[in-house]
Amino acid sequence: MDGMNALDIARRLVELEQPEKACEAYTLYLRTCPQDDPEGELEGALYILRMGGNYKAAYDTFLSLYGRGHRREDCLSILTEAFYAPNEEELRGRYEKNCELLSRYPYLFRTDFLSFDELPIRFYPYDDDSYVPFEVGSGHFGERVDFSEEIISRNFFHDLDKPVLAHEVWSQYELEYLRDNVRKSEWVARENHIYLHYPDWGAFCAHLQHWEWEGLLKEEKFVFLIGEEIEQYPIDFKERFGIDYSRCPLKPVSIREVTRMIWHTQLSSHNGGDFFNEIFDGHPNLLFLTSVMHGEIQEMVGKCRRLFERAGGLREVQKTLAHWESPRLVKELYELDDRTDKDILVTLYLADRGYDRGRDRQARIAPAIFYQPHFYNIRYNFKLFEGKRAVLYAEEGESIRDTPFFQGFRYIKSFTPLRRFTTSHAATVRYMMRQREEDPACREMGMPDLLPQRILNRSFMVERGDRLFRDSVLVRFEDAKLNPTATFKALAAFVDLPYTESMTYCSFNGEQNPAAVGMSPEKVYTTYDAYANDTERYFLEYFLRDAYEFYGYDFHYYDGRSMNMERVRELVADFSTLDHLIKQTWADIYISQSVRQGREESEALRREAEAIAEQKVRRHYPNRIQLAEAMLEGLHFVDQKGRPLRMMPMLKLDPALLEQPLYH
Repeated sequence: MDGMNALDIARRLVELEQPEKACEAYTLYLRTCPQDDPEGELEGALYILRMGGNYKAAYDTFLSLYGRGHRREDCLSILTEAFYAPNEEELRGRYEKNCELLSRYPYLFRTDFLSFDELPIRFYPYDDDSYVPFEVGSGHFGERVDFSEEIISRNFFHDLDKPVLAHEVWSQYELEYLRDNVRKSEWVARENHIYLHYPDWGAFCAHLQHWEWEGLLKEEKFVFLIGEEIEQYPIDFKERFGIDYSRCPLKPVSIREVTRMIWHTQLSSHNGGDFFNEIFDGHPNLLFLTSVMHGEIQEMVGKCRRLFERAGGLREVQKTLAHWESPRLVKELYELDDRTDKDILVTLYLADRGYDRGRDRQARIAPAIFYQPHFYNIRYNFKLFEGKRAVLYAEEGESIRDTPFFQGFRYIKSFTPLRRFTTSHAATVRYMMRQREEDPACREMGMPDLLPQRILNRSFMVERGDRLFRDSVLVRFEDAKLNPTATFKALAAFVDLPYTESMTYCSFNGEQNPAAVGMSPEKVYTTYDAYANDTERYFLEYFLRDAYEFYGYDFHYYDGRSMNMERVRELVADFSTLDHLIKQTWADIYISQSVRQGREESEALRREAEAIAEQKVRRHYPNRIQLAEAMLEGLHFVDQKGRPLRMMPMLKLDPALLEQPLYH
């Protein structure tokens, strides 16, 4: 069934009194019709609404018809009766409660609230989370909006020399974010309220229908400025209200004040992550720990949790943790009845002087935790899910989701550095070979089949409903090197930090290293030719071509030719560089193990080792062919719940700040 005949089928199903199937047919019609039969659309939407079908399909159709000028009065009447009227009492009650709360609030200087029936905007509920605003005066429906969406949409903390001033913040989530991250004036010994400016009083009143202000007002952190009251910013609280915050003692940051995490994700090995760490190192508003093994942090948190659970008292815990040199934090953590792993992690960061180096202890905002969980390697696999949909899975990624302290942060901003895939791959091969040469513990580490691993590592694709990636962005390593000012100003804005002097140079543990590569663009143009041949790079570019195109990388090796299985076999047979290294490492391992078992090194042993290593390489061929065959058939990548994965949005740079043309 397709959209061309779905309407006829739906009508026939109505005649046959099969309402469920008729609703499905009408829904298909509404999704695929060319919008040249508005009466048919209206018919379908009315039937779906009446028979309890997919109400969103009906809702969207009524909005579309109204916007296109077809039967506007009827559409508005239906939308009002079906979606607004059943919720009007709840909206009215919330509005009146907020008006009552704000009428007693000391830092809102107007109390002439409009009556509910005079509000210039009606909010039509769309689902449990979102509304469609209707401007009463113009008769215009706006775009659907979710005021609870867990996204921080702007750089609130770009300038911390003054109190935070934010214009037209309509999001409940962002209001709570400001409350939770801006420290009270009494705690920082200076005026530090959050100034909210709303140019239009009517619009402000209208939004009181959906806001929940009771929990936001308790600490009296907000100052409301309506219209021209913006001229009062910032208010001298000593002169106007007789409150002298400078007389207050500075209060150290408490454990529960730290509510947000900046998650620097590890997309793959040798993606330029260390460079980003060196830029954020020493930022005055961060609790910073450079690249660290995720498992080690989990172990530290677990060990600390067990200590507190088994301790005989505070004194015992303080004695055990004397090396923290922070009895205040140990006591605070010990006295938390509902102590969580997130609380323990925050305490580890606050208590270790190395983690909060450079932090401004008089800052207007609570620090964020900067965390880059590191893994030895990230291995992706896929399994087919209902035809050509491929479920991507990485054990390392799932370990993040399963980590309790990760779940404890309410506000998470994540960014992912991306480096040209061919360069990143070759750099990884080079690193693994050097590890074997320089580290005795790695001598018996054989080269894995890295090309398929690289192609399957599509962690730049995310499901935007996933909480951990809802507020995420991808940053190209090449942009950071060639246009550092534009890149890191944009990145600071995204993660909601001020762009500080500390972000203009590379440092480690707060100290600049003059010998470090730092801002040099050398690594952009280093291709590590000895560790990947042109065929291997061609293969990578072809099977990652969607990412190349989306993220603005030109093809350097793939020539645009069509691909078939015959061509795939030709390419796989010419992975000479990778195959040589696989053979070399596994032959060396076999010889080393044989010698330890008492055999003497000999030409015969070498030939035996090479034959076994050759078999190792040959065993990789079917996997390569199978992967290529599946990719050629056209896979659609989904998460484990079957939801489609999409490219992570790329960080946008200000063209005016570019020092060099964008890299291609």
